Amino acid sequence: MHDATKAASLELQHGIVLFDGVCNLCNGFVNFVMDRDPAGYFKFGALQSEAAQPFLERYGLHPDYLESLILIERGRCYRNSTAALRIVRRLGGAWPLLYGLILVPRPLRDALYRWIARHRYRWFGRRESCRVPTPEVLNRFLDASVASEVS
Repeated sequence: MHDATKAASLELQHGIVLFDGVCNLCNGFVNFVMDRDPAGYFKFGALQSEAAQPFLERYGLHPDYLESLILIERGRCYRNSTAALRIVRRLGGAWPLLYGLILVPRPLRDALYRWIARHRYRWFGRRESCRVPTPEVLNRFLDASVASEVS
């Protein structure tokens, strides 16, 4: 299968989660999602990675964008609280119940989200470099060669 076809198929079959790869809170969230997504619906990529850049470009985001978690699902790009809520609605257990918070007006949800995001390094710390996936979870992360065909 051609790489462009793989990328298009990837976006239709999976939720693509782009996250701040040096943020401890963000990395913790990725671990949380992976543990509760045994079917492997979500694929992950650090916003700072080469694999994320074509997605950022395609959806009109600056290449240095680090302000929010991003979810790309079925050709749409979600950010901030909407991305987080759309992610938890697909997890196992009782976590999808949190999706009910989507009824809270987005400006209020996003204000809280951005407040936490502004303080995430101070409260949770940061890594010196982006997360390197272990062999056990490598297939859950974007492959730069496939992602480069997205744009």
